[in-house]
Amino acid sequence: MSQAEQPSRRTVLAAAAVVAAAGPAPAAAAAPSGKAADATDGGDAMDAPDTTDAGGAEAARARFVDHRAWTAYADWSAGAARGTRAVAGARPGVVIADPLGSVDYTDPHTKATAAWEYATWTSPVRVLAVPATEVIASWNASTPAGTWLQVELRGTYSDGRDTPWYVMGRWASGDQDIRRTSVDGQSDGASTVWTDTLAVDDASTGLRVAAVRLRLTLYRRPGSAATPTVWRLDAMGSDVPDRFTVPASVPAAARELVVPRYSQEIHRGRYPEYDSGGEAWCSPTSTQMVVEYWGGRLTPAQLAWVDPSYSDPQVCHAARYTYDYQYGGCGNWPFNAAYAATFADLRGTVTRLGSLTDLETLITAGIPAMTSQSFLKEELTGAGYGTSGHLMTVIGFTSRGDVIANDPFSADDAAVRRVYRRREFENIWLRTRRHNASGKVASGSGGVCYVYFPARPTARQREALAAVGIPV
Repeated sequence: MSQAEQPSRRTVLAAAAVVAAAGPAPAAAAAPSGKAADATDGGDAMDAPDTTDAGGAEAARARFVDHRAWTAYADWSAGAARGTRAVAGARPGVVIADPLGSVDYTDPHTKATAAWEYATWTSPVRVLAVPATEVIASWNASTPAGTWLQVELRGTYSDGRDTPWYVMGRWASGDQDIRRTSVDGQSDGASTVWTDTLAVDDASTGLRVAAVRLRLTLYRRPGSAATPTVWRLDAMGSDVPDRFTVPASVPAAARELVVPRYSQEIHRGRYPEYDSGGEAWCSPTSTQMVVEYWGGRLTPAQLAWVDPSYSDPQVCHAARYTYDYQYGGCGNWPFNAAYAATFADLRGTVTRLGSLTDLETLITAGIPAMTSQSFLKEELTGAGYGTSGHLMTVIGFTSRGDVIANDPFSADDAAVRRVYRRREFENIWLRTRRHNASGKVASGSGGVCYVYFPARPTARQREALAAVGIPV
């Protein structure tokens, strides 16, 4: 199935309320075998609320987004550590110190069962400046061979109830120990996890997620000294207005970044075990473009598994190492950000931006962004296709304010650079509702994008990231 035809999880999100009303909600997913659901939490008593960045609450409300990141030594020291410890240095993080014990995990995709030592870190409660209809977690980490990690999220609703601990991802940079995976079937009748997004089932009721906390569980082989290291952990809550059209922005300065151009289409039929091959690889292809823009390079040893006759083997590599074995695709948003951050001196995050002005702010500082959008063929002049979910890389703006994009859904690398009309692009990216090819109402991404940037950004880059609500 081509990317232009592939259903997206946003379509599923649009139908969430209908699904919830149609019958009983499925139970939340179980923890790994042998591990009680709250065994690693250290209790459910609420800590003092996290008020970091509270001064930005007004700006967050204006953007409909609250984005918090734990990155500093003080952040890791402030969390509840059970068997973990904070580490300082140029890239502070959290690691296993003294494991709490050992648990068995049966990988649902390989059926193999293995014992793993584990330890946990739980964030303080983050009270959202924007009570959210959706929350997305993302992370940056290193997982040496024989290690992996799990990210969970618990929300507190605006009526005071708590969600279960939802699994937002079981992840390793490699695929030799576990298969990285999202977890289906997680719901409490008021919210549901759809691959990488926690969504309120029926936003029209006024129910919102008012606060969140995240929990990391770090795993390693029993007796090993290896450990995952988590450098960055993000929670992005949003309450984007439900709309078919969005306000028009005013063009700012023109600039174009020199970003490598890769086509997903030249990989059609290659490695079909990763979501049917290249025609569905818009996300890892876009990710690889930006990774290489920042200087990330794969070694010949890393690429040795790829058929030597294939051009752009790094795109095949990105597809393999972003692949979500449960979702059955390479478009898991946090998995792409985590892959990007495995390259030296890179950070990656998933966020929502509010306008093309935000994108212009990033471009002016030299930071490209990967945007997620859905549209009919006639809604984006010059694309030549329609899609229910597609990633492309915004690399600049023309003097008229039109969008310059590296669109991986192109016949070859030379055809990747496109110029799209500003007003059309703005609307298909930022809207939350649209009509699909059958005339039915479907969902839009509401401004979702991936942003990758240096671990030590320049002052200008820091200013631009802060201006669009991305914590550094």
